[in-house]
Formats: sequence, C-alpha cells, structure tokens
Amino acid sequence: MKAKAFYPQGDAPAERLKIVRNPKGQKEEAIILQYTPLIKYVAYRLAMRLPPHISTDDLISAGVIGLMDALTKYDPEKKVEFKTYAEFRIRGAMIDELRSMDWVPRSIRQKAAQIERAINQLEKKNGRSVEDEEIASALGLSLEDYYETIKDLHGLSPLDVEEVQKRFSRVSFEDILDSLVDGEENDPFHQYSLKELKKVLAQAIDELPSKEKMVITLYYYEELTLKEIGEVLDLTESRICQIHTKGVLKLRSRLKRFLEGEGID
Repeated sequence: MKAKAFYPQGDAPAERLKIVRNPKGQKEEAIILQYTPLIKYVAYRLAMRLPPHISTDDLISAGVIGLMDALTKYDPEKKVEFKTYAEFRIRGAMIDELRSMDWVPRSIRQKAAQIERAINQLEKKNGRSVEDEEIASALGLSLEDYYETIKDLHGLSPLDVEEVQKRFSRVSFEDILDSLVDGEENDPFHQYSLKELKKVLAQAIDELPSKEKMVITLYYYEELTLKEIGEVLDLTESRICQIHTKGVLKLRSRLKRFLEGEGID
C-alpha cells in the first residue's frame, strides 16, 4: 500500500481554508498549527532514513523555520498551491539542518567511499553491474563481513550533495527547490544542469539489479516505508534495508563517475 502524504484536511472552517489559498496577512500561529501535521510527517519520513541519534525534534524545529520561510517567499502569481510550496521549503530546511550537523560520521564516509571505489573499479572492468560476492572479494572481506559493513551505512543518501555542487557549482539546493515549483525558470544553465542530473540518475537506477531497482523505486518514488516494501516483496525489513543500502552505494558510485567527467556507460 502506498504511503500517503499528510496534508491539511479540507474539513476546516472557511477562515482556515483561506490560509491555504492566501497565507499572507494571516496569523503565523494559526498557520503553524494548521501545518504542524505536515511538518511532523516530513520529519518522520526523513528520520526513517537516518541514524537513530538524529533528533526528530530538531528536524521538526527546522521544519517550522522552513514554513515561515515559505510564508515570506510565497508568490501566488506563480500559480503554485501554498501547501505544495510549503512542503518543499519545510523539507529543504530540514535537509539544511542535517547538513549543518554533519551527521554522517567520518568512519561511515570512509567505509562508503571504499565500497564506492570498489564498485566503480569492478563496473569499469566488467562493463556491468557487479554482484555482492565480487565487491566483498575486492574489499578483502567475507560476504558476511561485507553485509555487516552494509548495515553500518544505513541512512546514506543516493546523492552526495558536495559532489553534485562541485560539478554544478551554481546549482544550490535552493535552486533545485525553486525549479521544482517554478515552471517559468529563465536560467537555461539551471534547467540544463538539473535535467542532465535527473537523466543520469534515472539511467543509473535503471541499470541496477532488479531487486535493488525495485526497492529504490518504491522507496524514493512511491514513498513506501522499508517495512511496507518488505510486505510487498515478502522480505524482512532488515533485508530490504540491506538491498536499499547496496543500491544507494551503486548509485553514488555511478553518479560520482559521471560528476568526475567519466560518464556512466
């Protein structure tokens, strides 16, 4: 069953509905109360992909700031619903908060980088997606130890933001948010950069092994939880987590190769 986004419901009094249609000029407290369920929903969805030491309360606080930022910058002339714009701003504020925490420990970064290098070298050598046994062997690990290492990498993002911004130095996370809600973006560089990145990501996902492709698609595009994906595929949640992490590492390896100018073919 597909996870449903929690948006403010339509059974509120007319005065509250006006906040959605034209939030400027309304009391901030009322707007925060109305959108608190959405902020919590986004925070908990994001927290599922993160290590347990990350505070959901910190994400919620950042989400409130994102909502207030949306109120300041919302432009009805762009013909985008406020709740749509607000969700992008809320999510962006939470991701910015995570960046400021530098929440991925150095040891995890090093392990991920080591596996990504091994995947990169094997794929370039063999011209195909590689198996777990091949990666483990290249790392000098048993298959069991490789899977234990994979467990430590839960919560890793498919996109390395630093690497993306090295290639597209003028495209910030703010630009990505704006381009998603503004259909009249005038800067062709931004449009080309984002289109190119999406194309490469789509190709990389398409070339994943079938189970990894399925899990990545259900998780990021259909927004199912790992538990829900396990029910769909009749696998345990821990197994789905393992498949997800393996897919993410392969995506990061291919995207890094592309961002360094090597291509992914």
